[in-house]
Amino acid sequence: MEMQFQELVDRIRQKEAPRGMPTRIVAVDGPGGAGKSTLAERLATELEAEIIHTDDFASWEDPVNWWPRLLAEVLEPLSRGETARFRSTNWDGGPEGSRQVEPSDFLILEGVTASRDAFRGFLTYTIWIETPRQLRLGRGIERDGEASRAQWIEWMASEDAYIERERPHDRADAVLRGDRPLED
Repeated sequence: MEMQFQELVDRIRQKEAPRGMPTRIVAVDGPGGAGKSTLAERLATELEAEIIHTDDFASWEDPVNWWPRLLAEVLEPLSRGETARFRSTNWDGGPEGSRQVEPSDFLILEGVTASRDAFRGFLTYTIWIETPRQLRLGRGIERDGEASRAQWIEWMASEDAYIERERPHDRADAVLRGDRPLED
């Protein structure tokens, strides 16, 4: 039997934050097009949490190596009970936006590499979403247009390297399927 949504929420609520962390950070990780954003939005509503997207830091030119900035601008300040302040990538090429996030009971960190090794000491609960490659590619192209196909294929190669190197699914608190929704 697969996990139900309410069971997932209950498990998250029962888990204590790492020592010294005032905010319980839930990482929703998985490759592009896996269904991370959809789950993150449901969790944010249920847990009354804000979402920070790794896409706020990544770009087509730098899909996975942007992480030191998220660490310095978000995770470290929140671990000290301070406000996180960061610039977010504008995927349309315009100026970057700025954002701040206050420490709170829960925060959702959503996106590709959200549970990377460098973040693990800050994370309360990690979710890996596993979805077939062709479905993910189809979702990405549907969202970004056929002209993005080559970029998506390059992006997926960067994700593959991350998955092979860090094996986030092996350390996740929950591994979910992204090809069907969690039941309530």
